Amino acid sequence: MKVSVNGEEQIIASMSVYDFLLSIDCDPRPIAVELNCAILAKKDYRTTFLLEGDQLEIVWFVGGG
Repeated sequence: MKVSVNGEEQIIASMSVYDFLLSIDCDPRPIAVELNCAILAKKDYRTTFLLEGDQLEIVWFVGGG
């Protein structure tokens, strides 16, 4: 199925947001995920499954000074 990730179209298998993050070697702890224009709670990553046409925005927190 096709989904958009940070503005780029990707073809993926059906999976949860959590499994998708792991599949792209992304540690779910220091990020925020927006799914279809709504922030997704971390507690919902494992139970929210991606659907055809979904739009994901993944934001990494970066420390600095």
